[in-house]
This record gives sequence, structure tokens and C-alpha cells, in this order.
Amino acid sequence: MDAVNRRKHPRFKARFDTLCSSGRQEGAGVLVNISYSGARLEDASLQPELGTTLRLYVFVQPVSPFELEGEVVRVYDGGFAIEYSLESPEVRRLVDDVAAIVATP
Repeated sequence: MDAVNRRKHPRFKARFDTLCSSGRQEGAGVLVNISYSGARLEDASLQPELGTTLRLYVFVQPVSPFELEGEVVRVYDGGFAIEYSLESPEVRRLVDDVAAIVATP
């Protein structure tokens, strides 16, 4: 493991269309990486503020959208990162599925 990488969980590269909402604000983006504790979106049409609670709907084919909820912990030009409130078996299953998809040649 890289000594510089202090992340709690490994991140997996992904590319899934995502809808996001916070209260009355809605937008779309592309989920570009995911871990058991957080996710990062790029090309986001919604630019939430730090600390905002956000709900994501991740479109992983062929299943119906997967729902995640977390707090915005980083904001940058064109995207943001969230950290999940709770680690759940459903989130673990989604991340495991994404890891299997991206590992498949």
C-alpha cells in the first residue's frame, strides 16, 4: 500500500451515470470512483456546498439505480466528493460489483 495514500478504503475507478439531489436541487454527473466510504463525481451539473447532504442514484446496468446518501466533503471545478454516513451491506455489495466490473478484461 502506498505510504502517501491515507485513505481508509481502496477506491475503484468507475464510469456510471448518476443523478443527484439535495432538497429541491437536482443534477446529474458521472461517478468516476467509489469506495466503501465515499464516491467522487465529475461533469456534475449540481455544485453543492461543503457539508451538504446529498442523495445519489447510480445507474449500474442491468439493475435498477442504486441509491447512496452522504455528505459533500470536497468540491472542485466540475465535481465533488461525498462520504457516506453509514457503511451498509448494500454499499459494500455495490462497491464489490463495481470492482468486479472494472477488473473484468
